[in-house]
Amino acid sequence: MNRNAGIALLSAVLGACSMTPSSTMTTATPSTPVTATAATLAPMGKLRAAINFGNPILAVKDPATGEPHGVLVDLARELARRLGVPLELVLYTAAGKVVDGVKAGEWDVGFVAIDPVRAADMDYTAPYVIIEGAYLVPQNSPIRQNAEVDREGVRVVVGAGSAYDLYLTRELKKAKIIRAPTSPAVVDTMVAQAVEVAAGVKQQLEADARRVPGVRLLEGRFMVINQAMAAPKGRAAGVRYLAEFIEEMKASGFVASALKRHGIEGAAIAPPATR
Repeated sequence: MNRNAGIALLSAVLGACSMTPSSTMTTATPSTPVTATAATLAPMGKLRAAINFGNPILAVKDPATGEPHGVLVDLARELARRLGVPLELVLYTAAGKVVDGVKAGEWDVGFVAIDPVRAADMDYTAPYVIIEGAYLVPQNSPIRQNAEVDREGVRVVVGAGSAYDLYLTRELKKAKIIRAPTSPAVVDTMVAQAVEVAAGVKQQLEADARRVPGVRLLEGRFMVINQAMAAPKGRAAGVRYLAEFIEEMKASGFVASALKRHGIEGAAIAPPATR
């Protein structure tokens, strides 16, 4: 096949690709040609990036336009630009749905917290940001320290399928876990069902504590959440490309600038990956 015919065929394929109801498409400005290695990240001729609104520190919808924005969106756009392919944002309301999406073949790159359970379906880069997991309790709760949560008769509400759901499922031995449909719904679920403890991303719980009367955060953290990029299993060359990309995004200040631009505080830039 000659070069002109190849270009025409690629254009036809890209034109035939349609968006799902839960996705948005943007056009990337090509910077460098797509190599055979990088192409493993976009086998359909477009980069389908999973965006999770369950963690508002990293991605939210613009209240006026409904458009997604945040550090995840910035990273996805930069990656698509470098690959020279269109970007499709595949939108999810919870981390558990992102995991279901990779099993269904709905995305090519994702932004998730590292957890051994998820590693069955995807491969990770090193983390790019580190976030703390914290507990929130009613103001009159007798619980004063994180170590007091894991007791008989204590219920802990978490976002279903979230990193802290997976972690606490392994770690809590006596307390019972209650699952809310999404992470932003955790505190409202705690109040509505009179649950003893809410668990979640510290910044989200801090915002909820300002919004909901009669609650307080416990000091400290119960876990560290390492946020990374991921690709479906079987794309080893693509994951190596992602790993190099993430290290450059950290070292260049891209991630730090994105967090500052979106007004995010409390998310620490992860250290360089160890080799």
